[in-house]
Amino acid sequence: MSETINPDELGCKYKKYFEPLLSSSKAPAVIDETNVYQVANPVPRQILFEIIKDNLAEGSRLEGKENFKAFYDAVQSGKRGLILMEHYTNLDLPEILFFLEEEGSDWAKDLSSKIVAIAGMKLNEEHPLVRAWTEGFTRVVIYPSRSLSKVEESDLSEEEKKAEEMKSKKINFAAMRAMDACKKRGEVILVFPAGTRYRPGKPETKRGLKEIDSYLRLFDVMILVSNNGNCLRINPDDTENMMRDITHKDEVILTASPVIDCKQFRNDILAKLPADEPDPKQKTVDQIMSILDQQHDEIEKIRKAY
Repeated sequence: MSETINPDELGCKYKKYFEPLLSSSKAPAVIDETNVYQVANPVPRQILFEIIKDNLAEGSRLEGKENFKAFYDAVQSGKRGLILMEHYTNLDLPEILFFLEEEGSDWAKDLSSKIVAIAGMKLNEEHPLVRAWTEGFTRVVIYPSRSLSKVEESDLSEEEKKAEEMKSKKINFAAMRAMDACKKRGEVILVFPAGTRYRPGKPETKRGLKEIDSYLRLFDVMILVSNNGNCLRINPDDTENMMRDITHKDEVILTASPVIDCKQFRNDILAKLPADEPDPKQKTVDQIMSILDQQHDEIEKIRKAY
């Protein structure tokens, strides 16, 4: 028997977009240290916005607009800006860009254009369609620590593992240089601190990566953006295939915290830790995830259920 395909699966419902996506795709299929900075392609960006509009329910919006504006003003004044955002769906990033562009103010549209996402190389290398979707936003591509851990646990030879480790170092060094150039240009870096989409029943997918602590030392100000509502659900029959994600009409609310001074935030947490704390970096990131959780829970109380 052939497997039943849900008509609401992304790859089924929006198959009409495959040809323009693939024909417009320009991004490299293999990542190395020479191509980690990739500028948004306007064709997939507009297609992503059309899909978002098709699935947003009434009431979908930005909350804490004054915080987004204060963050934008801080960046305009020369501060290096960081956005840390909850990650539930592959539409999270295009949704924040969409909401800012649709907000109606010049500052919001400009902020949308300044956002550069940190993205794992899997999005470029796994599948041509996934790569084409990813091209809708500007990004700096990294070799994620989770991916390297999988290599270290694999059956590859020691020589192959060393080669992969060297590759990761080259890519991530180039990514750091690209990110530094972004900051100098006044662009804003957006990172998903958990490094992966949250999968219900798997709390480890919502734990912040301790590498995020390094970002706090590289930036001046940040906002924490919680994400309530989900127009694209992970398919339990195929959790790894993005094109099999299930579309769902929902009220989506993206909420910004007040602007946070990165250095002060980090120092305040470290000052409260005992001298023998074995993993202070993780404690810093745990606090970020806790704030996001609290913000998420408060917004969920006012969100309509679809």
